[in-house]
Amino acid sequence: MKKISSTGLEQELNQSEVTGELVFPEIAAVARQMAAEGIVLLKNEGNTLPLSANDTVAVFGRCAVDYFTVGYGSGGDVITPYRRNLMEGLRENGVHLYEPLAQRYNKWRSSPKNEPDEGFWGNWPMNHPEMQLKLKTVAEASANSDVALVIIGRAAGEDRENLLKKGSFYLTDREKSMLELVTAHFNRVAVIMDCGNVIDMSWAESYGDRIGAILYAWQGGMESGTALADILTGKENPSGALTDCIARNYADYPSSSSFGGKNYNAYTEDIYVGYRYFESFAKDKVLYPFGYGLSYTTFETQSETKQADDNVTVNVRVTNTGSLRGKHIVQVYLGLPCGKLGNPVKALAGFAKTRTLEPGESQTVTIEIDLREFASYDDSGISGHKSCFILEEGDYHIEVGSNVRDTKRVLTVRKETLEIIRQVREVAAVKPGCGFNRLVNRNGKPHYEAVPTVQKDLKAIILSELPQEICATSWDIPFSEVISGNASIDSFVAQLSPEELDQLTHGQGKMNSCYGVSGNAGAFGGVTESLGKRGIPPMITADGPSGIRIRRTVSLLPCGTALASSFNQEGVELLYGLVSREMDHFGIHMLLAPGMNIHRNPLCGRNFEYYSEDPYLTGKIAAAAIRGIQSTGRSACPKHFACNNQETRRNRNDSRVSERALREIYLKGFEIAIRESAPLAIMTSYNKVNGVWSHYHYELATQILRQEWGYQGLVITDWWMQESDSPEFPQLRNDAYRIRAQVDVLMPGEIGKKNDPKAHTLVDSLADPDGVTLAEAQRCAGNVLRFILKIEGARKNE
Repeated sequence: MKKISSTGLEQELNQSEVTGELVFPEIAAVARQMAAEGIVLLKNEGNTLPLSANDTVAVFGRCAVDYFTVGYGSGGDVITPYRRNLMEGLRENGVHLYEPLAQRYNKWRSSPKNEPDEGFWGNWPMNHPEMQLKLKTVAEASANSDVALVIIGRAAGEDRENLLKKGSFYLTDREKSMLELVTAHFNRVAVIMDCGNVIDMSWAESYGDRIGAILYAWQGGMESGTALADILTGKENPSGALTDCIARNYADYPSSSSFGGKNYNAYTEDIYVGYRYFESFAKDKVLYPFGYGLSYTTFETQSETKQADDNVTVNVRVTNTGSLRGKHIVQVYLGLPCGKLGNPVKALAGFAKTRTLEPGESQTVTIEIDLREFASYDDSGISGHKSCFILEEGDYHIEVGSNVRDTKRVLTVRKETLEIIRQVREVAAVKPGCGFNRLVNRNGKPHYEAVPTVQKDLKAIILSELPQEICATSWDIPFSEVISGNASIDSFVAQLSPEELDQLTHGQGKMNSCYGVSGNAGAFGGVTESLGKRGIPPMITADGPSGIRIRRTVSLLPCGTALASSFNQEGVELLYGLVSREMDHFGIHMLLAPGMNIHRNPLCGRNFEYYSEDPYLTGKIAAAAIRGIQSTGRSACPKHFACNNQETRRNRNDSRVSERALREIYLKGFEIAIRESAPLAIMTSYNKVNGVWSHYHYELATQILRQEWGYQGLVITDWWMQESDSPEFPQLRNDAYRIRAQVDVLMPGEIGKKNDPKAHTLVDSLADPDGVTLAEAQRCAGNVLRFILKIEGARKNE
């Protein structure tokens, strides 16, 4: 969601509204634990870590104090009572620091010319310039210290990408100099990555054993420094794992040549995103594989499997064989036959995290796998079953391991014949004239073939699916009668005038609604005099994924990638369950979270808000977050549906993607989250998907979301939308076009940043014989009211 300019909400901030304390202080402990569990230990040689009680520690890098605790934009601009940096965390944990170096950094930082510049919307810092280290400074620190910590920080943000430049994706010259000097003078060196996104890590190989340990700490929210210090000191044992593989070079990523386009991006890599590509075609290009993460202790696993048709149960007994307590992530992968469709070599099919195991202690975790969930989609007809999800004949291998590369086969399921799992219909395919060649696995070799394009007549389908108008039987039913169960939604909707239907399908028209807490993202529902008289309450929304973005003191959570790196669904649900209590306290009905787009490319500016390159992990973690948010009768609003995989010209860019990749990669996480957590709302994306803006996309919002998946909740736009006519029905424009797609509410209520009367085209269209039908408007209004009924019903039962 966009944040308005610095002349708007930010300037209106009243500091007297900030208390400096959390309403629910217990959130801090859970946030700290989850931030620690998301930290990934990439390397640890020679017992570099954990730090011992006798160590004197020299800390290099200004981000030890100027720590990036989260990214920028609507997913990070949260008013929080504090942000713990690493130096604070180390001191709290009793670490003996080499203070002359710390004082030198503090003196340098306190100079006006060196103070960190937080920038402004879309122009935030990607890094904070480093102090120029002198040889004498490092030598003195080495002579008086046992170990060096080197901190490298990066930030990303909404409405902007990371760049293939020094200080963004690459190290700066001063950072390189810092590493050279420190590794030349210290025998024990640990490098810590304070980043929300994956950046270039090719330098790690060149230093060899000169760097003993590397931690990818991500951005841990308000408890960043304490959580990181807990890991460094061994108070907590690293148990995070990478949710993206890290390639040796940017050019090695399969999307590197088709990212950042101004008008469109052709998803030429197709389903081969991240590890699906590397494990199939380029294993040698990987520096750190998907799911990789070390521990200070060691574990052994023993697996047993049971099979019943397409259902496989994997019981894994995990034993801590080391000398320190710790947690272990069990990962199960499904090895796929190549088949006619051409499948990736393997895909994540299940995972579980143990509790904290003491040395010698064991725990058995159980992972259930339904092979049908990993069926391949045939969008070309090459299998003889076009528009079907199928399991092709061949061997399906169940593999258990600690990352995608380190697995052991425990079961093989043989399919003698092709099995049709689900017959659907062509949806959201590439348009003629926009085709491209996509990557296909042909017997283990990369091959490019023309992507299938649209074959169906969408206009005829839409006309055949138009709803029936609801006829009024009464004209004076208050909404209270619906809440009490004495009247139906349909009977209430039937009495509404065209003007009231129009009002229900728009937000109030601006952010920071007068109906809610200061700084809210906007309101919808009973936000007009007419709807208020009918007893419809207003619904208040707020950002976002890393905490509630309002003008009150609230908790700042670890970034999305950090939470997903924990592989801890229970912990994520617990954390967001506490946030739901914050929502309830401040009168927030809908949290615009979680963010769950796929990490298609490491340069995407909002990757820190999202979870992973893998749709299965994305769906599971998102489902946990949604369950937590909705545990107190509030609503989650997962976003952005769909393919918001870059920020460059995000309002204009067209994501051109095959129907297969759309279904298997970019929609799969949403499908899992909807099935497992039933979010009450979902937000469309800014971008086009195969030529149609998501907020007008009938095939996505109605055919896939509602008809195929059975979703019964509310669909809202991201904040503001683009003007457009329907290609199938040229007389439908803007609101009428959106209503036909069954995108229920335009938020915050106008098309552009100003209150634009062109946004309210529904009433005129209803009066046009070729316009949107009254039944369609009633259908969207009914979706809005059902949402409100669920919220009000939950409040009534409290």
